[in-house]
Amino acid sequence: MKYARLTKEQFDELHPEFINFLATQSITADEWSEIKENKPEVAEQELDVFSDLVWEGVLSKVEFIEHISPQQMHLFNLNDTNMHVIGVKLKNAIDLTSKDGFNWLRENLMNDDVEFMQAKKDYSEDRHLDKFQLIQQGGVITKGELFQYFDKLINH
Repeated sequence: MKYARLTKEQFDELHPEFINFLATQSITADEWSEIKENKPEVAEQELDVFSDLVWEGVLSKVEFIEHISPQQMHLFNLNDTNMHVIGVKLKNAIDLTSKDGFNWLRENLMNDDVEFMQAKKDYSEDRHLDKFQLIQQGGVITKGELFQYFDKLINH
């Protein structure tokens, strides 16, 4: 498996897609029940292959990932050629993960306790895996509003 197995909740949500996946392999509902009962290792492999297909589809569409921790925020724009990251670091004890902390940042962007950085990094040979690793490290897929806001603030 290249990525990670989907959770039970994700499989439940994607049940119709999983049925179609099995159908593309000419596996009927009865055959799937038999495989699960008599060949659990084969069932596990099918779940892994389906999980990877879902992840590939999701990762191919991801353009923005945010990773916010108490003292830092990393905002990624994942384009075709590289990752553009904008970092925001707090030098004080304000917690960005709290509503009050985030409001403080909004009101104090030019405060000396707020430090900005940005960089671009080329992908490795597998850009989908690079994106997946950002998610595994706590990143969240977003529509990019925060990235775009800070990009305008810093670069325009």
